[in-house]
Amino acid sequence: MAKYTYNLEKQHEKGKFHAIERINALCDKDSFYEIYSSARHNCTSFGMDKKEIPYDGVIVGFGKINGKKVAIYAQDFTTQGGSLGKLHGQKIAELMEKAIEARCPIIGINESGGARIQEGVDALCGYGDLFYQNVRASGSVPQISIIAGQCAGGAVYSPGITDFIFAVDKISQMFITGPRVVKSVLSMDITAEDLGGAAIHAQKSGVAHFRCPTEVECYEKVRKLLDYIPHYYGEELAAAKFKFDEHKKAKKIATALPEESKKGYDIRDVIDCVIDDESFFEVMEEFAPMAVVGFAKIEGKSVGIVANNPAVWGGLLNSDASDKIARFVRYCDSFNVPLVTFVDVPGFLPGPDEEQKGIIRHGAKVIYAYSEATVPKITVITRKAYGGAYIAMCSKHLGADFVYAWPKSEIAVMGAEGAVGILYNKEMKDPAQAAFVAQKLQEYKDTIMTPTIAAQRDYISEIIEPEETRERVVASLDFLANKQQSVIPAKKHGNIPL
Repeated sequence: MAKYTYNLEKQHEKGKFHAIERINALCDKDSFYEIYSSARHNCTSFGMDKKEIPYDGVIVGFGKINGKKVAIYAQDFTTQGGSLGKLHGQKIAELMEKAIEARCPIIGINESGGARIQEGVDALCGYGDLFYQNVRASGSVPQISIIAGQCAGGAVYSPGITDFIFAVDKISQMFITGPRVVKSVLSMDITAEDLGGAAIHAQKSGVAHFRCPTEVECYEKVRKLLDYIPHYYGEELAAAKFKFDEHKKAKKIATALPEESKKGYDIRDVIDCVIDDESFFEVMEEFAPMAVVGFAKIEGKSVGIVANNPAVWGGLLNSDASDKIARFVRYCDSFNVPLVTFVDVPGFLPGPDEEQKGIIRHGAKVIYAYSEATVPKITVITRKAYGGAYIAMCSKHLGADFVYAWPKSEIAVMGAEGAVGILYNKEMKDPAQAAFVAQKLQEYKDTIMTPTIAAQRDYISEIIEPEETRERVVASLDFLANKQQSVIPAKKHGNIPL
């Protein structure tokens, strides 16, 4: 590595690490090698010919994390505000191209004010080169972005294309236009934190997949994520050692469902009883919490977990939850990570707000993502599976390999009350018909909603007891380990409803 006098103090005064410290915190000790360290800009406009910008404001190179190779870059905010010029962008783009060829993850540590104004269109060229390589890398090697400071304008679009974005409290800020522009255009006073802080993007926009209290915890979490995912398309991860307390988990899952079918419960309690002990690594935990997605280990092997969470809005699917699920499913399919889906969904969220937001378009993404996925797909229906949401949540009709249902699960167009209310609207309003209505409610539950009907129609692979779930999932994953599925009919690619 070239010898520099890094301006560490300038970052430390702001409570932040310097770019080189960030790289060293992520990589295994003494494993990072810098490249293109002597690169210098050739801009002469606005006094730039007199400005020395070491390594053109971005440190790029390769190293190892957990013993496996990675490509990594970090923008240095102490040199020209981390602004991106032509050479700055070219360095990153060339690193990414090499990572694609070498088949290893790309990690970007971003802290930049955006395009270097003095370079004009050359700076935009640098961004274009970078964006192009982001798209080329997508689905080939994982791309991870760490937002380690304020990122504005073009500086947020590259992270936006990547697979996972990490944000840090009181440090990370992302926005297309900063507070000053918002003030001048909209006459609105807003802080950078309220406009695009870590909490905003983790909870409301869904841009950030992980929010961490400190930089140190952020880098630890990135290292952990890399233990769960393949490092390139086609890599088969070796199974890790695992623990599973069979007796404890069987007892827990047997009582996971409340007696009252309308009462909520945390689906994580069910997930925990199926996966290896303490192996769930949740993604987008704070965004659209009525859906739960994340990675886990089952017998030491990585799987993608998707689930409805009845603890929040009964597990209903809304636009945000649909986006969250669809994007995660597509990531897992891109890198051949098997999918295990837990279903307890009463439907899509009704009402004018969701209709105007485009629930039809967003919900269609879930259907598209699951239908397109060719990885092993296993579905477990724990309780409710109603209407279009039943279909969307990886039903057999969308290509699930195995669908298992618990004995008390309910599979129908809608709940009994709603169905009888439509079929016997007059009787429902007449108190004298209460006995008749009660009879019809029970009849609907017994003859329509029971999983037995779905099993008889071959829509359910098997009705299983909750305690059998782990065993069934393990056996199914083992059977499907060498699954191959052709994409038919021949085409360039489909047109997902974005």
